[in-house]
Amino acid sequence: MATETIHTLEYMLYPSPRNEHRIIFEHQSFVPHMYTLIHLPDYGFRGKATLFSAQRKSDGKQGQLVTCELAEDLVRFERLFEPD
Repeated sequence: MATETIHTLEYMLYPSPRNEHRIIFEHQSFVPHMYTLIHLPDYGFRGKATLFSAQRKSDGKQGQLVTCELAEDLVRFERLFEPD
């Protein structure tokens, strides 16, 4: 099944099939590591979160976009995330 591409002002996004929610939340972090495995449940977020493969429109950089419902969850992700 084809995945729908989502266009925002900043990104071209490809939703992860593992997303429980199909929402782009306000709090976002672009990770410029497109092949790094990010398993959102491992971060123990209090709110909802989604993951997208992403292309940043400003420079064409490929990566992933983590979006969180709560600002504290994004802070937690940025503190705990360690790229391979």
